[in-house]
Amino acid sequence: MLITSRMELPEPLWVRALSSSRLKAWIAMSLVLFWPVPLSFAEEDAITNRALINTGDVTRLDHALAKARRGQTVTIGFIGGSITQGAKASRPENRYVNLVTDWWRQTFPDAKVDLINAGIGATGSNYGALRVQRDLLAKTPDFVIVEFAANDHPTSACAETMEGLVRQILAGANQPAVLLLFMMNSHGVSAEEWHAKVGRHYNLPMISYRDAVWPEIEARRLQWTDLSPDEVHPNDRGMALAARFVIRFLAQTLQRLPTDERLLPIAPVPPPLFTDKFAHVALFEADRLRPTGNTGWSYDSAVRCWASRLPGSVIEFEMPGRWISLMFFRLKGGMGKAKVQVDDGPPTLLDGWFSGTWGGYRETIPLSLGLLPGSHRVRVELLEETNPQSTGHEFRILGIGAAGVNAP
Repeated sequence: MLITSRMELPEPLWVRALSSSRLKAWIAMSLVLFWPVPLSFAEEDAITNRALINTGDVTRLDHALAKARRGQTVTIGFIGGSITQGAKASRPENRYVNLVTDWWRQTFPDAKVDLINAGIGATGSNYGALRVQRDLLAKTPDFVIVEFAANDHPTSACAETMEGLVRQILAGANQPAVLLLFMMNSHGVSAEEWHAKVGRHYNLPMISYRDAVWPEIEARRLQWTDLSPDEVHPNDRGMALAARFVIRFLAQTLQRLPTDERLLPIAPVPPPLFTDKFAHVALFEADRLRPTGNTGWSYDSAVRCWASRLPGSVIEFEMPGRWISLMFFRLKGGMGKAKVQVDDGPPTLLDGWFSGTWGGYRETIPLSLGLLPGSHRVRVELLEETNPQSTGHEFRILGIGAAGVNAP
């Protein structure tokens, strides 16, 4: 059953669901302490209530909580971008990832709680769908938080890759619970609208940092700089708020947790909303790529890429799948441009130079959609043309991803 109404439980009920007095005090006071002006309980509660935009089907979460209640080992997984990775938190223990995991450990002291942080900065759900098996599902998580709303572009394309990511997690060995966490940038922009379409289709719990915090910023009761030192990343205060919103939902769910004998069976995964193409993927990082043709490119084991600085160099690969993407490195420096072509399709022009001064990052670019099943040629040619501000021609291929591989 889809439940979209917000929960209005009194604080003593959900606070009593926690086992640590220190954590109880932290949760009760964190929002008040981190706000620039004192808040009444009603104001504090309204902000926290806004964060829960969908309770969803908590059956999977019930099973994970019950497992921890029995004192068994549970694995808490997180996959996302640099926010999940922990950028701008002053210490690892202040990341929202660690704070949420601390709740599990302190609420279930007899259980062994493992943390898997699969956050990688400057990446979206497109790369997340390609790597989730390797980075997360191989560790058989019981509960997973997915955070890509601040990195994904708010388009239907991100809904397709998010759906593939979600379907892979739901099909995981432990039938893990999935919660979607929607962060944002300093302009209040995120992919929440499209990600939430996926979340509602699969009836997932969804928590929106944006919905909780942005009205306070618009009303000038809060400034973005109170919670973040840059355009995207929460500081310790922002991390604590994100954790608080998740923890309150977990505590409310725990309060209603039935006995083991009354746990409901987990429902089957519904048919896809947009596509299941991105649930059937293959990822070939650079060290797994074997060229079928090569003039002027070499493998750099130090940075794990295929690279060239010589215009006119050509490298080719054979790849399966019905959707092909290429991952390359972007940096403000001596980076060049490359022309990429799949089979005889239209070429895609990629620029390894960009204007940002905060460092380099991995870009994942779709090259083709709707290919016929089978193997396809990916051809990359380094061009003479460069960005006028670039000081060189270097281009680095980090990997190739494919979707729709062996799809039923």
